[in-house]
Amino acid sequence: MRVGYTPLLRRVLVVNAAVLAGASAVTVLALAPIVSSEVALTELGILAGGLAIMFFVNLLLLRRALRPLEELRDVVRVVDPLRPGQRVRLEGPASEVIELAEAFNDMLGRLEDERRESARQALEAQEAERLRVAQELHDEIGQSLTAVLLQLGRVERSGSPAAAEGLAEARETARSSLEDVRRIARRLRPETLDDLGLGPALADFCDRLAEQSDLHIERSLAMELPPLKQEEELVVYRVAQEALTNVVRHADTDRAELRLEVKPDRLRLVVQDWGRGLDGQPRGGGVQGMRERALLVGGQISVTEPPGGGVRVTLDIPLDEAGLWYR
Repeated sequence: MRVGYTPLLRRVLVVNAAVLAGASAVTVLALAPIVSSEVALTELGILAGGLAIMFFVNLLLLRRALRPLEELRDVVRVVDPLRPGQRVRLEGPASEVIELAEAFNDMLGRLEDERRESARQALEAQEAERLRVAQELHDEIGQSLTAVLLQLGRVERSGSPAAAEGLAEARETARSSLEDVRRIARRLRPETLDDLGLGPALADFCDRLAEQSDLHIERSLAMELPPLKQEEELVVYRVAQEALTNVVRHADTDRAELRLEVKPDRLRLVVQDWGRGLDGQPRGGGVQGMRERALLVGGQISVTEPPGGGVRVTLDIPLDEAGLWYR
């Protein structure tokens, strides 16, 4: 708050009080010559009491009339574009303040729609680029490395025994590089997600991550999921991928849990570890990216430190009353 700032309620109250006091003074001065001093003192006391009553009534009426403006101020201070649904409560009779609050709520709705559409376009472009790079890795670099393996095999069979050991090492290096290329391509665009669906894709990712690291992942995946759009499946998969990758990089633990649950009003993904927690560190671009992906399908992300230690990432995607996915 700025230095010397006086709230609108106080300013209006002071002006009204000054007007009432001035009007009362004029009335007393006008009537004083025609009344006795004893009667004037009595009437002055009554007038002072009436002024006090009017002052407090004025205070109550102004506070009620300006309450939506104060609520609007509070919402503006804490509103987060990545947490949709925040609105000013509209109470009281129609007034300019109520109309201002309604206009602000409408503006929030437009901003949320614009942010969601912008996020949709950005993420669609990102996924399209991931798909293109994955296909090029698989088709071009993967095929080139496969050809190198075949050539090394032929040279090894026809070459001298002295060179056989070096050729075998080169072939093993090429084979390892080919596996790395395939692994990167799978991370860029998971084939199992397109071919088998969300549950098998999450299970496959957990298995591959466990093989590449010392992390043991306990899985609990709902057997039956409502029909999902491709973008919804992709959001859940990417959030799980980012959260589990962060566990491997930062949590300093060998145990994590992944749960995919269907609630009466939402689909919930939970990724939890029992590592060192956030350590008071600011949340980086990974959490920001997860929140933007969640916004794309009307969901919300929460990152908390549960009582048992570690970090819990929760993604909630709401369902409407008919059990259909949020649109």
